[in-house]
Amino acid sequence: QVQLIESGGGLVQAGGSLRLSCAASERTSSRHAMGWLRQAPGKEREFVAVVDWSGASRYYADGVKARFRISKDNAKNAVYLQMNNLKPEDTAVYYCAAAERTSDVQIKRINYWGQGTQVTVSS
Repeated sequence: QVQLIESGGGLVQAGGSLRLSCAASERTSSRHAMGWLRQAPGKEREFVAVVDWSGASRYYADGVKARFRISKDNAKNAVYLQMNNLKPEDTAVYYCAAAERTSDVQIKRINYWGQGTQVTVSS
């Protein structure tokens, strides 16, 4: 059973930065597209960013494209989300996810989910 464990969430002021990490329990990152989704209170879970198994292709939601960067380290079986210039509307629980293809992550057709990490951005 694959496990995805997120870390790095917390409380930050608007304009600040956070780096989320996701560690997989086995060789998941080199066999799957890995991504991040988020869910704010009262809202549906939404796509944030995804990177393909090789790390060569990355896709972002429009609202984060200029501020967030997804990366992965297959040797460490990990994926990261660097979040800069954070805004209060970025406040949400952020979930790490693994799927067959990048398009699957974008439409939330996920094989494996992490437990989530809270990100709170104060104004």
